[in-house]
Amino acid sequence: MKLSPSTWVGIIMLGLFVLVVVFGPLLAPFEVELHAADLTNQFQHPSGDHWLGTDSQGVDTFSQLLWGARSALQLSLVVVAISATIGIVLGTVAGWYRGVVDEILMRIVDILMAFPGILLNIAIVAVVAKPGFWVMVAALCANGWVGYARVARGQVLGLRERDYVAAAVALGASNRRVMFRHLIPNLMGPALVQITFGFGTVIIVEASLSFLGIGQQVDYSWGAMLDQARSFMFKRDTDWVTLYTLVPGLAIMWVVLGANLLGDGLRDRLDPRQRGRG
Repeated sequence: MKLSPSTWVGIIMLGLFVLVVVFGPLLAPFEVELHAADLTNQFQHPSGDHWLGTDSQGVDTFSQLLWGARSALQLSLVVVAISATIGIVLGTVAGWYRGVVDEILMRIVDILMAFPGILLNIAIVAVVAKPGFWVMVAALCANGWVGYARVARGQVLGLRERDYVAAAVALGASNRRVMFRHLIPNLMGPALVQITFGFGTVIIVEASLSFLGIGQQVDYSWGAMLDQARSFMFKRDTDWVTLYTLVPGLAIMWVVLGANLLGDGLRDRLDPRQRGRG
C-alpha cells in the first residue's frame, strides 16, 4: 500500500512518541513524584544535570516531560478504545434498524454534539474532589463516542444495500450476525480514520483540563506543566521560563500534528471518493 509523504511523516512522529513512552521513563534521570520535590533546587537553569531546568518544586522538567508522555498515551488509548467501541456499535444499530431506534440514538448524538464538549467534560470532572484516571476516562467518553456513531451510521446506510448483506439476510442470518460479521468489518476503514483524529483530540482535551487544574491528579502532566509555567512566567525573573512553557506545548503539538497527518493520509487512502483528488 503506497502512502503519501505526509502520512509517513505522521507515522514517524507518532512512532517517536511511542518510543518516548516505552523507553522514556527508563531514561528519566530524576523522580517526578511529589516526594521528589526539593524547594532548594527550584527554577534551575538548563544544565548538564537538568537538561530543561527544574520547576517551582525543584522537579526535573525533562523527567516530567517523559513521564507525561506515558500518562497522555495511556489515557488516549483507553478513551479512544472505549469511545470507538460504543460509537461504532450504536451507530451500526441505528443504521441497521433505522426507524424509532435510529431517531432516538441520532437525537442523543445531536444533543451531545450541540452541547460544548469541553463544558460537559468539566462538569463531570468537577463533581469529583480528586478525579483519577477512570473519572477522566468517563468524562472524555461521555461525548467522545458521538463522532464514531455518526461515521458508523453513515457507512451502514450504504452497506445495508449491498448484495452480500441482502444475501446474508436471505440465507437467514440474524441481525446480530449481519451487523458484527458483515457491517462492522466493512466500515472499519472510515472508522480507523476517525480513531486517528480522535487520538489527537483526546490529547488536547486532557491537556486543557489539566491546564485548568481539574485534570487527573497525577504528579506529571503536560497540561499541568503549561499551567505552572503560565503562573510563573510573569512573576519570576528568569530568562528561561519561556522554554519551560514551550516544551510541553511543543510536545502536545508534535503528537496532535502526527495524528492529524496520519489521519489525513489514511482518509485519502481508504476513502475512494478522495482518491485522485489533488
